[in-house]
Amino acid sequence: MKIYYYHTQDAVRIIDEWKRGRYPSHLLYGATFFGENGIGTVLHRHHQEDNRLRRMLRVAWQVMRCREHYDVLYGSSHRGLELLIMLRAIGVYRHPICIWHHQPVKKARGLLRERASRLYYRGIDHLFMFSDAIAEMSMLSVKCRKERISVAHWGADLDYYDRFMREHREQRAGFISSGMERRDMPTLISAFNNTGLPLRIFSIKSYLGNDYESIIGKMERRGNIEVTFNNRLMIDELTAEVNRAACVVICCQPTNYTVGLTTVVEALALGIPIICSRNPQMPMDLEAEGCGLLVDYGDVGGWERATRFIAEHPEEAERMGKRGRKLAEKLYNIRRCTSEMSAVIKKLAGE
Repeated sequence: MKIYYYHTQDAVRIIDEWKRGRYPSHLLYGATFFGENGIGTVLHRHHQEDNRLRRMLRVAWQVMRCREHYDVLYGSSHRGLELLIMLRAIGVYRHPICIWHHQPVKKARGLLRERASRLYYRGIDHLFMFSDAIAEMSMLSVKCRKERISVAHWGADLDYYDRFMREHREQRAGFISSGMERRDMPTLISAFNNTGLPLRIFSIKSYLGNDYESIIGKMERRGNIEVTFNNRLMIDELTAEVNRAACVVICCQPTNYTVGLTTVVEALALGIPIICSRNPQMPMDLEAEGCGLLVDYGDVGGWERATRFIAEHPEEAERMGKRGRKLAEKLYNIRRCTSEMSAVIKKLAGE
């Protein structure tokens, strides 16, 4: 069988980067491993389009004009597929659609929006979600039936990180913050100002309404904190920076989805201990698994205690990293995730 594979970025270019060892394939949500599960792929030809309406129209036109056989449309996100999903809901587009849903499904504001939203979700045959918590929240909505939701163990491309660690044997030291989504820089910087422990922050100037350049620029920072705005760093270059750290810190703002998960699975794959904001939407409990520490949102004192513990207990921190790597090997890796998705997709195709 075959899927029509839709990604919000240029998958053809990214797969080429992956083949060169410069890109971890978990960010492609299974594209590189569907073949191992007996599923061929028709790759969507990406065209950068910032206007949402034009993007929907272009994607629908490309998919509807596709002459190559496929059984199921699979998307790493709904963004760009909205028109096709509505066409599926009213019976114009005939192929089953399954997508990753990154946030919980909620009731829309207003009666008309909710009715339109219910029609929209009829056009999605199956939803993949990152955690049980997000799935349970979604099932409170009448738009999501239990049989149309699967929680898949999304995780890292272990082959990429294994190769990377073989080629870059680093002496790990200090703390690193490498994510850019919904990061709580005031809490993180305040805690490290107080502890004096070495912290390297790799951020982006602004993202999703957070002006990190302005936020960080207005804060007093002591000499132990180094900030780099990494707009030009390639993913493999950022991986090299993370691989130099003794601990990964993920200090986030409150959200209703799995903010920080990409950074978590990278740290697990590299075998690095983690300190993370206590996000109840995460698929794993880092403390219960023994591979990290959790701190409540906005708790500067909690961050001070957690970072000092890691710094003062290097042997336990190393054990945390090893437990994290075992967790990645057991559950949170893209091969296992793709296998789980493949079973669902084959069922949708009637196999």
